[in-house]
Amino acid sequence: MRSQMVLRRLPFVVMGLVALVDVLVGPSLGFLPLLTLGPTFASVSGSVRRTAAVGALAVTICIPLAAYSHLLGKPQNNLTIATIAGITCASMLASWLRTRRERELANVRMVAEAAQRVLLRPVPRRAGELRIALSYTSAAAEAQIGGDLYEVVTTPDGVRLLIGDVQGKGLEAVETAAWVLGAFRESAYDQPELLGVAERLETSLARHLGGEKFVTAILAEVRGDDILLLNCGHPAPVVLSQDGEVRHAEPPEEGAPLGLGQLGLSLPKPYHVPFAHGDQILFYTDGVIEARNRDGEFYPLEERTHLLLGPDPQEALDQLRADLLHHVGGPVPDDAAMLLLRRHGA
Repeated sequence: MRSQMVLRRLPFVVMGLVALVDVLVGPSLGFLPLLTLGPTFASVSGSVRRTAAVGALAVTICIPLAAYSHLLGKPQNNLTIATIAGITCASMLASWLRTRRERELANVRMVAEAAQRVLLRPVPRRAGELRIALSYTSAAAEAQIGGDLYEVVTTPDGVRLLIGDVQGKGLEAVETAAWVLGAFRESAYDQPELLGVAERLETSLARHLGGEKFVTAILAEVRGDDILLLNCGHPAPVVLSQDGEVRHAEPPEEGAPLGLGQLGLSLPKPYHVPFAHGDQILFYTDGVIEARNRDGEFYPLEERTHLLLGPDPQEALDQLRADLLHHVGGPVPDDAAMLLLRRHGA
């Protein structure tokens, strides 16, 4: 990368400038202590050995410059050399700590990538007449997984999918997401009805969740010319009809999130939404619609749905994600997952 190349050259450029200025100004002003900038900058991107070599080069430059200014052997120059040596040793320690931290971070990333492959497997891009696109943006800068979850499976009963959001953040949320995904992947093939799948998820969460923790989710099943939805307290998906109409697929009645069955709350009932050839439906988590810009304005998802009209579903969804990040002006404050289903003509 260009930035890495600049950082590698920076110590030599700085020491060259210090030497040039010292020669031009003369002994009236002492610029030689600024040679310590060389090993200091070297520790930012270089190894311990490279930092030591830059420090040795700084001492090598300092000696002839001191002789040129008639300072060689004087206490002032001896203190400068000692300062360069001390800063070099400190920079070598900083470089060692930095490289160790980078190795630890690389290991953490490898673990996160492995967890992502297990938990959030790549969804199929095609399933019969459906074209599927996915976008997932984690709120954690160094993480690729979080509390949002998704899955798409093709079963004898049709294409079934799940998108959800676990209450909370961190490793505990990831663990809960793992339980939900595991239960869905098993029950999606075993249960003939979508409500049965939701009941299996509720049973699984009842064994593992405590207190008042919950998971908002939508389960969906594509059959015939419509799509069956079961909304457990999740934001309603957006349907884009072939004729240009945009509407929210709101449930007939508000449903309780998964995991609250122990409080006496029953699961919601499935409902049908027309999903004809040429239609699209966008599932998303609340990290999308609750993303704010610097003025505190929420992301206007419904006004941006025209970005999904491109010929390729994944490219269209990538444009929507880029527009979301542009609206926020930086990292998203919460995990943001989007799943787009497009039904092609027969």
